[in-house]
Amino acid sequence: MTHSLLRLIVFVLAAPTLSADEGMWLFNHPPRESIKKAYAFDLSDAFLEHLRLGSVRFNNGGSGSFVSPEGLLFTNHHIGADCIQKLSSAQHDYMANGFYAATPAGEKPCPDLEINVLLGIEDVTARVGAGIDAQAPAAEAGRLRRGNMSAIEKECAGRTGLRCDVVTLFSGGQYHLYQYKKYTDVRLVFAPEADVAAFGGDPDNFTFPRYCLDFSFFRAYENGQPAKPERYLRWSREGVKEGELTFVSGHPGATGRLLTTVQLEFSRDESYPLVYKRMESLVAALRRYSDQGAENKRVARESLLYVENSLKAYTGFLLGLRDADLMRRKKQEEQKLRGAVDSSPALQREFGTVWDDVAAAYQEYRKFYKRYWLLEVTSVQASELFPIARHVLRLPAEKAKPNEQRLREYRESNLPSIEQAMYSPAPVSDSLEIAVLAEYLRFLQGELGAADPVVATLLEGRTPEKAAEFYVSTSKLKEVEARKNPDPSDGMLLLVRRLDGAARDVRKLYEDKVESVLATSAGRIAQARYRVSGADDYPDATFTLRLAYGPANGYRDQKGKPVPYATVIDGLFRRTTGQDPFKLPRRWLDAKSRLNLKVPYNFVTTADTHGGNSGSPTVNTKGEVVGIAFDGNIESLPDRFVYTDLRARSVHVASQGIVEALRKVYRAERVVKELGQ
Repeated sequence: MTHSLLRLIVFVLAAPTLSADEGMWLFNHPPRESIKKAYAFDLSDAFLEHLRLGSVRFNNGGSGSFVSPEGLLFTNHHIGADCIQKLSSAQHDYMANGFYAATPAGEKPCPDLEINVLLGIEDVTARVGAGIDAQAPAAEAGRLRRGNMSAIEKECAGRTGLRCDVVTLFSGGQYHLYQYKKYTDVRLVFAPEADVAAFGGDPDNFTFPRYCLDFSFFRAYENGQPAKPERYLRWSREGVKEGELTFVSGHPGATGRLLTTVQLEFSRDESYPLVYKRMESLVAALRRYSDQGAENKRVARESLLYVENSLKAYTGFLLGLRDADLMRRKKQEEQKLRGAVDSSPALQREFGTVWDDVAAAYQEYRKFYKRYWLLEVTSVQASELFPIARHVLRLPAEKAKPNEQRLREYRESNLPSIEQAMYSPAPVSDSLEIAVLAEYLRFLQGELGAADPVVATLLEGRTPEKAAEFYVSTSKLKEVEARKNPDPSDGMLLLVRRLDGAARDVRKLYEDKVESVLATSAGRIAQARYRVSGADDYPDATFTLRLAYGPANGYRDQKGKPVPYATVIDGLFRRTTGQDPFKLPRRWLDAKSRLNLKVPYNFVTTADTHGGNSGSPTVNTKGEVVGIAFDGNIESLPDRFVYTDLRARSVHVASQGIVEALRKVYRAERVVKELGQ
């Protein structure tokens, strides 16, 4: 499969450089002329405002939308799975069996879910740079810049009562203040079984044709009553048609299209291989754990699905970076820009050294990247206890500092979100915590060596398994009260305390020697691009609201065989084998005779989406919901670095298929009626 995927990527990258449908566009800088020229559609301010206010961000890493005046929220099952898993138990396994609240009283509160609606955007680039001398050392400029950002956010939150985030765009070329209305009382309304939501599992992931019912419904509440959102997106009665223009409004997480070749080479040689290796190790650990019994499989299911998805994604990212055509193309783009700068004395004086500055920062980064990523960034993935313990340790220390001098996540405006996560009543499984902590300690030992001072301190002569058992079994942080009044001798607090000094040290190295340089130099590369081309552009993804667009179109696979734009429900039944991961729930088999098997189920568009867009509403030119984005095909993975629409496609669940399932499989008439169907 790997060799086949590489051939696909090579072929895709041979396609033309530009496409009319490219872009993850800022809502305050939309591509009006491109859309009008390509599709004869006027992208009005009213359309954009309606779509922006109807869209939401799920702060656990995804997107969604309001789809009724009563605060009904629409997102993917795999985005809602974090809450669904936390609400489940051995007696009530909502991941396996699905969930439907037949009455409002049956809607179940999520323990720690936050939903954001973007109300306003303000360019604060000048304010972020205020008081920073152009000749100041990068580390000092970085500290001042972070302090200004925290001060802007605090002032905004105090003045408006909203969540306020300063967003870095174009690697520091611009800074925008995003103001969000926040909902923290969010309740589960409906979720299908995981077997049909993620039908096909890892084998079908990042493929098309596809047969997934990857959606769920939640509801936002205010003051104990269903929220009344300012806007919501109406459900289409017709659904999507082939060739029809669609828009996707969501929050793509991270792309690397504007990275320099040095940064891409670093990702190829250093960062992505380490991430991949860690994902591979964690998948193996979670599978071993799941194989030990039905309850283990239940508690690990959501984590395993997430990590398997990440591993497969990084397979595609790495193959793209290791493709000579992609790297050659990116180098040519950079050389063209640098040539234009060098040919102008004025531009050369202003921008001539910025690429060398970035290269020097990354040369320094290579010396400590692994340590920074392992000790500070990734730590114990798939753990509930570790991030809680780190917050319990760090929050008092950071709150004792002036707001402008704290670690960015502990800025005053972000404390409510931190505290919501810290004091979540979600259940914690000791056995799963031990398994993932042991995996982390094994990985740390293998990468840094047993003699490393941090590793030696964490293990204290124990095996990773015994050390993990000690830290978890001697911790009471599963209890919310213990987090509010922590025992200094608590096992998990001991673990994070032993990590904290080294983690803070290496984080400071990153902020002073890499982040601060990028904020100046990489940001100026973006400015150079503006000066040379004068063309409209969009920044790399930052988990902030973006607009993507493109028609619902099929494509030809690598053998030249046509791939239709949509699948139908009949294909789901033809694809099932009765064995995982192609097993349908009993209620689907029983409902087959009632279903219209020709109803569209999944479809593809050329919309430029990426991780974080999961759960994004897919709307037509009337602003009506025709589907929901949940994946991309295998050919779309190199889009992280360069976009093409030859074969790369976003994959969506069709609105018609959702209604057909709600009505005829689940008998969820309360939801169907609320959708106006």
